Amino acid sequence: MLTGQIGTIVILVLVLVVGGAGFVAYRVIRNRIRNFTRMAFGSDTITGSFQNMEKMLEVTPKSVSAATSLYLPQILRDFPEFHYDEMKKRAENVLSGYLQGIDAKNVARLKEGTTSELREKLSMKIDALKEENAGEHYKNIKIHRTEIKAYQKRKGRCSIVFQSAVQYYFFRKKDGQVTEGAEDRLVQTRYNVEMIYIQDRDVVENQADSGLAMNCPNCGAPLPGLGAKKCLYCDSPIVEFSIRIWNFSDVVKV
Repeated sequence: MLTGQIGTIVILVLVLVVGGAGFVAYRVIRNRIRNFTRMAFGSDTITGSFQNMEKMLEVTPKSVSAATSLYLPQILRDFPEFHYDEMKKRAENVLSGYLQGIDAKNVARLKEGTTSELREKLSMKIDALKEENAGEHYKNIKIHRTEIKAYQKRKGRCSIVFQSAVQYYFFRKKDGQVTEGAEDRLVQTRYNVEMIYIQDRDVVENQADSGLAMNCPNCGAPLPGLGAKKCLYCDSPIVEFSIRIWNFSDVVKV
């Protein structure tokens, strides 16, 4: 009888010890989690931490693939008259105009020099929204940073891709109801804007020699590359008559 009571007491003591140790461990872990979430996200609770993290993401600009220092020297060798700051500003204007064009359902918002393909892309987007009786709205557009992401030169065609970190308030409405995004929620994202060096067909048609931009008009020798100002074979100056110009060809969210 006494032995049984002692055994029961021992078991109870062990349960209390284990339970107490578990409670202490729980308090320690909970306090550590609270300290971590408070330091990292400014809240004692996991839920509050996630909410604070979402708010941080709303106001933190996206990083961009910055390869300007790599590609700009190459571009300037091919095109000595290329003005980086001016072209970067034009790329930002095209991006803003494209988004504003979707918002207002107006292709005319795309004012910078653009290809027919980009204008057609915007027009098709607007037509699709009208057909759905929907609208996509981009408010308070702000571009944080723009850098050259890529530069390609192949088969007489050059392209430069700018990448921009952008913020705006985005929401999509259909039949008067918000179906995506929120009017009071800031969005941070990235866009690529492509610019290509193309022939102005109208000018080419008015020139006696439509190959003037790629061959020397004096000796007929092939030019060393786009943007060449002088023939390597006969030293004749090369005048392109603005046959080739920079135009923006695409805008893509990435």
